[in-house]
Amino acid sequence: MVKAVMLALAASFCTATSSVCQRLGAATAPGGERLSPKLLLYLVRQPIWLAGIASLILGFVFQVAALHYGDLALVQPILATELLFVFAYMAIIGTKRVARHDWLAAAAMAAGLGVFLFTASPSGGHLHAQAASWWFAGISALGLASLAAVMAFTPMRRGSPPSPARKAATLGVATGISWGFVAAVIKELSSHTGAGFGIFLTWSPYALVAVGAASMLLSTHAFQAGPLAASQPGFTIVDPLVASLLGVFIFAEHLQLSPLAVVVEAAALGGLVAGVVAISRSQLVQGQTHEDEAGLRPMPAALDVRDAAG
Repeated sequence: MVKAVMLALAASFCTATSSVCQRLGAATAPGGERLSPKLLLYLVRQPIWLAGIASLILGFVFQVAALHYGDLALVQPILATELLFVFAYMAIIGTKRVARHDWLAAAAMAAGLGVFLFTASPSGGHLHAQAASWWFAGISALGLASLAAVMAFTPMRRGSPPSPARKAATLGVATGISWGFVAAVIKELSSHTGAGFGIFLTWSPYALVAVGAASMLLSTHAFQAGPLAASQPGFTIVDPLVASLLGVFIFAEHLQLSPLAVVVEAAALGGLVAGVVAISRSQLVQGQTHEDEAGLRPMPAALDVRDAAG
């Protein structure tokens, strides 16, 4: 169990590092008025962004290793500490001081999510799902993610553009929905790993590539749009919640629903919501000027490819 805990913490640290690096790379990107693959073409030339992608892959490797030594009910809640690692980065290299209530909000979100996942502890279910369930889940996830993305770019009342915080938060939610669906596709794909090349005769690898690419596009725009404190909750919270719901709906997994478990789960979700509300009012999200919308100090010139090329 100790190995599983340490590996899960390492995975959480790596994914937090990935978010920070991707934010630093995307904050200087031009455009951002609409979703465009051109942003990815810009970012692949940014060493700091590529370092973030490498850290994301390393985090995935640590997560797989943690799951080898421990159950999903143990590992998944620990991954929620990613929020605390992100806030630690912001405290060290941020342009604004992380106040006590910011730490409490982040802790409430991480603890609420972790306790809910640990208590609900999805288990059982099937390896495969019916096509009708996949169609319904796919259309629902696509519709919700698309709606959130459209809302991110929709002008406010009186035609004023959406604030960077609102855009980043909404795109973070869209990304979380998309990554949650990716997790469900990965589970379907894992059930075919013993088929050898026959796995390419199934739909799951192609869906994984398509949805994964769309998720990456959404996440890069979320990192570009505004402060990391606004977008990160969508990544960390919405993703596992959507994945858990899809596990119940698609694979018929079972949640713990005893009276005591329901009370604890409701309290955990209440703490999570309270943390989200608190962080939405934080100066880390609402108090940015045009110069420090990144929420992090600018990327050093030595890491900027444009400076190196010029």
